[in-house]
Amino acid sequence: MENGGMKIETPTIKGILGLLMASLDDEKRTRVISLGMGDPTSFSCFTTASVAEDAVVDTLVSNKFNGYSPTVGLPQTRSAICEYLSINLPYKLSPDDVYVTAGCTQAIEVAISILASPNANILVPRPGFPIYELCAAFRNVEIRHFDLLPENGWEVDLDAVDALADQNTVAIVIINPGNPCGNVYSYQHLKKIAETAKKHKIVVIADEVYGHLAFGANPFVPMGVFGSMVPVLTLGSLSKRWIVPGWRLGWFVTTDPNAMFKNAKTVELLKKYFDICGGPATFIQAAVPRILKETGEAFFTRTLSTLKHTSDLCVKKINEIPCLTCPTKPQGSMAMMAKLNISLLKDIKDDIDFCFKLAKEESVILLPGLTVGLKNWVRITFAAEPSSLEEALEMVKSFCYRHSYEQNGTVDP
Repeated sequence: MENGGMKIETPTIKGILGLLMASLDDEKRTRVISLGMGDPTSFSCFTTASVAEDAVVDTLVSNKFNGYSPTVGLPQTRSAICEYLSINLPYKLSPDDVYVTAGCTQAIEVAISILASPNANILVPRPGFPIYELCAAFRNVEIRHFDLLPENGWEVDLDAVDALADQNTVAIVIINPGNPCGNVYSYQHLKKIAETAKKHKIVVIADEVYGHLAFGANPFVPMGVFGSMVPVLTLGSLSKRWIVPGWRLGWFVTTDPNAMFKNAKTVELLKKYFDICGGPATFIQAAVPRILKETGEAFFTRTLSTLKHTSDLCVKKINEIPCLTCPTKPQGSMAMMAKLNISLLKDIKDDIDFCFKLAKEESVILLPGLTVGLKNWVRITFAAEPSSLEEALEMVKSFCYRHSYEQNGTVDP
């Protein structure tokens, strides 16, 4: 990608957002509203549970957790995550299935590294999360993209999966609830995905970093429910559900009750891999059992209510902007995709151009769709203060009107 002479060879979300911020002068930077990064802590309406804060403080001041933890994670942390995830499964996990990671990003890196082999390829959704491509590039693993279908609630194009998979395919990535699309898959669709993976004898990498953040018609169903049918590597974290992305507490879990993937060799390989990569801070790990056990439902209900409200507000405001289209209402997570109709804008080349000019003129930051695999779309994060979200989208509306061929009911010659 190019913008103003800058060449962006491997776009990442943080990299693009950094360039957008850097394009602003100091005055505009102080009043910017960013709907580009999925970090709800930027807005005061999103705060973590008090029990989570208390748990971390207590473990820190206890002076019991200042040393190294086992590389795979503290035993009590692995047990707590095991119990937490087993609640929604038809079988019980073992603590030995759980590996504690530095956020979900490290869990992604572990999954791809463990599956890497000569000529291996992994099937990844488009749009999706670009960290998969970045990690795969470092491990010489080929990425093959299958499309998500916006007209079908961003469901997986299973025919495309069948066409892409071959003898070198090792895994398919499923992000549910969806980032960047805001979708939540039904039990029936997840079952079809599991059946497809079983047919091709590949594992499912279930990215569930937004697990339980579902506020639409479909409840959140963990992919591990189908672990008896196909091996599932479940990736998750405290980051989104507890609104603590900076704590970097995640997990990599083998949800594989029939040991189709998990064997002595794989377990040994995982242990050795964790010996060379650092995990989260010991005192954060030590706080996990209390966080998972004592966080009240009222906290989760309040978070979901706020996300439902802001997602509805986001859709309402987008529907007022002629050059943006929302193909489907968000059902979960913290972000959504909106299609950009470039033909209605007289001096905008593409989504990259749109986002850079929007940032410079209105101090509003959206993420260009190309960053997540869809040109001439934008990703909008609705995990924001309602007043800030409304203000930002009003400015997007003004920007689009100013750059539109049609102004004041007339068409420019």
